[in-house]
Amino acid sequence: MTGACTRRSLLKSLGAASTLIASPALARTSWRIRGSGRGVLRLVFYTDIHASADPRRSDAVTMAAGAINAQKADLVLCGGDLIHGGFDARPDDVAARWDAYTSMARAIGAEHHAVVGNHDLVGAQPGDGSEPAPDPRLEFKRHLGVSRTFDTFDALGYRFVLLDSLRISDAPHMYDGWVSSEQREWIREVLSGTPSDQPIVVLLHMPLLTAFFAATKGATFQAQPNRVVINNTEVLGLFADHNLVLVLQGHLHVSEAVQWRGTTFLTGGAICGNWWRGSFFDTAEGFSAITLRDDRIEWEYIDYGWTAPRHEE
Repeated sequence: MTGACTRRSLLKSLGAASTLIASPALARTSWRIRGSGRGVLRLVFYTDIHASADPRRSDAVTMAAGAINAQKADLVLCGGDLIHGGFDARPDDVAARWDAYTSMARAIGAEHHAVVGNHDLVGAQPGDGSEPAPDPRLEFKRHLGVSRTFDTFDALGYRFVLLDSLRISDAPHMYDGWVSSEQREWIREVLSGTPSDQPIVVLLHMPLLTAFFAATKGATFQAQPNRVVINNTEVLGLFADHNLVLVLQGHLHVSEAVQWRGTTFLTGGAICGNWWRGSFFDTAEGFSAITLRDDRIEWEYIDYGWTAPRHEE
């Protein structure tokens, strides 16, 4: 196609430089992309709510919803762990937690999409010894009103790809970061109908790429299978000849930006911060405000103002 921008030509146009801009304390920055050319798209990305029935935390998620609405975003995207502790619980045990989260989601005025987190897999390995749920994703799908846990949609010329990044494991860590073969085949189908220059945004819970463990544990530390997507290189390879501008990911509760080969990987902090006990590695309770322009991304991490009670810090 004449004038088409392949991923490789995009890298050349950006100088083929790989840049690391990871920092939990980094509050605001911008960088170049090849956007859709169809105007400005404002996003809010929030993740890791860990909603519970505790009234103080319900107040916090109400405050977060208000701060999200104040951004007047076109789209609001959620990176998973909507509730706390679903993995080893039964549906009845977490009903109030789902109520707390869905109350927050209903309060958000913009179009809203969410992906599943490990805490949202209800009854995967019940702590009371009862049989695992036949479909641990059922409660997520029921409360979100979706038929499956991966999807795609377009907005203002951007293609959004929402992934389920979890696989239940018999190992002691109980789950892995993994994008299934079913989804990988589906991604191939989606990309076969996606122009090579169309900008793509991927949303998932487990990180596809992060510098967090090297920064906090040392350069040679190997991340555990329940902390990152194990088959990340295979997944990213599917996008090799496409314009993957942004990956939005959660799970780690830190705010981090890593740019690698023309794609930026934003780890979105957490609405709950350090599991409702204050900040985590200098990342306060918050969310990301992102503006996609024709030639650049603008990103700001926003502390929505909640403070953990002193005895919980």
